[in-house]
Amino acid sequence: MYSSESKEIAEQLIEKYAPLVKKIAYHMSARLPADIHIDDIIQSGLIGLLDAGKHYDPKQGAQFETYATIRIRGAILDEVRRSDWAPKSVHKKARDLSATIQEIERKTGRDARDIEVAQEMGISITEYYQILKDSSSCRMLSFDDLGTDDTQSLGIFEDRQQNVMDEILGDEFQQRLSQAIAGLPERERMVMSLYYDTEMNLKEVGTLIGISESRVSQLLSQAQLRLRARIMG
Repeated sequence: MYSSESKEIAEQLIEKYAPLVKKIAYHMSARLPADIHIDDIIQSGLIGLLDAGKHYDPKQGAQFETYATIRIRGAILDEVRRSDWAPKSVHKKARDLSATIQEIERKTGRDARDIEVAQEMGISITEYYQILKDSSSCRMLSFDDLGTDDTQSLGIFEDRQQNVMDEILGDEFQQRLSQAIAGLPERERMVMSLYYDTEMNLKEVGTLIGISESRVSQLLSQAQLRLRARIMG
């Protein structure tokens, strides 16, 4: 049904699923670099939608909207990577922070706390939060951030011989990731669930649990770096 590359089919896809693309684009935009405009995000999402239409196989059992959502998110993240906006120092500091979390949790057997991570890194708590802020726009829980290659990040898939939906829904890494998320501190787990599962924006999440929008962003970044530490551990 979605295999045709004809203009008519493409127009039908866009007409029907453009609201989905916009919803995803606006949801993700809050955690993307400020210099990336919403129109560019939406355009990338539409490309992902058309790609989904081209490759979707209803025989695999997943609904088209589910498959398209993954492709749309992936196309947007792909565009962010191509823009190469973040200096290497941002990624290095984030990796160092994640490694410090890993070491503290290995030694103590419990969740690493903000202040002790900062102390271990030899930085102030203000600098610690700045690292979280700087890393938030480039760390949106993509699989490569957790230690695998770029083609496996949320929905960015090269054509493969194996069943793509099996890779998305049944991969061993998915199970490890789910287990790691379940083991997050309660507030981090709650923020991630509200942001990713229910697709609330940062402001909505903050209002619901009584914290500021910036604190929500901090918790998301911290959760993602903690996940990276645990997955890589």
